[in-house]
Amino acid sequence: MAEAHAKGHSYHLVDPSPWPIVGAIAALVLTVGLVLFMREVTVWVLVAGLALTGYTMMMWWRDVTREAEHEGHHSAIVQLGLRYGMLLFIASEVMFFVAWFWAYYNASLFPTEAIGGAWPPEGIVTFNPWDLPFLNTLILLTSSTTVTWAHHALRHGDYRGLKIGLWITVLLGLTFSGIQALEYSEAAFSFKGGIYGSTFFMATGFHGAHVIIGTIFLIVCLVRAHKGHFKPDQHFGLEAAAWYWHFVDVVWIFLFVSIYWWGAGSVVHG
Repeated sequence: MAEAHAKGHSYHLVDPSPWPIVGAIAALVLTVGLVLFMREVTVWVLVAGLALTGYTMMMWWRDVTREAEHEGHHSAIVQLGLRYGMLLFIASEVMFFVAWFWAYYNASLFPTEAIGGAWPPEGIVTFNPWDLPFLNTLILLTSSTTVTWAHHALRHGDYRGLKIGLWITVLLGLTFSGIQALEYSEAAFSFKGGIYGSTFFMATGFHGAHVIIGTIFLIVCLVRAHKGHFKPDQHFGLEAAAWYWHFVDVVWIFLFVSIYWWGAGSVVHG
């Protein structure tokens, strides 16, 4: 009977899982929670959304890790499919940021009379791009180097280099988030203070959320590295985390140049 059901292909037919629908519900709760939080209605829906999203990530990653490490389902052809999936996911994330950049450039290149016909609007005190923003740029660029070092070390069987590179990358990611929180606390404008504040905080805040997610992704990889899960020829989890981190770094460069440097360093008249 077992022979009749023997696997005759290299693909992985995934077992039924509750996490896609649970993840969709978590995303809905998180989105509604963000809206309610920004409108100062309540914070608890946001907290519930974050908790449910975190739980979904933890359980889903647990199942994928088990499929790869303990059940041996991630064959070469399966890993190829996972790479295509990760690329499409990053492409969808690019579209999110295109929306934020579009909103920012639309407001800054064509300032309306309602905001005084100039960009930044009159009364807005912008950040000095060569202060904390530039420091965070250096931090993210350095972290991109260290995650590449970790990946390169693994491919050459250097597990010590893998762990050191991941540790440094995680610490740099946490440092970036801390500095951005400090920057937000010192902002001379608010989210509700007009078009400048709303476009600034939506673009940089959305990126900050991605940094936090990417840091969690890398922490999971660090734990797996210490457990010996990754092999030089089979480590898609680390590869996907590195791709995601490089994407976050590239987006930050565009944010720094567009919002911190260009948008704040010159006055655009309509």
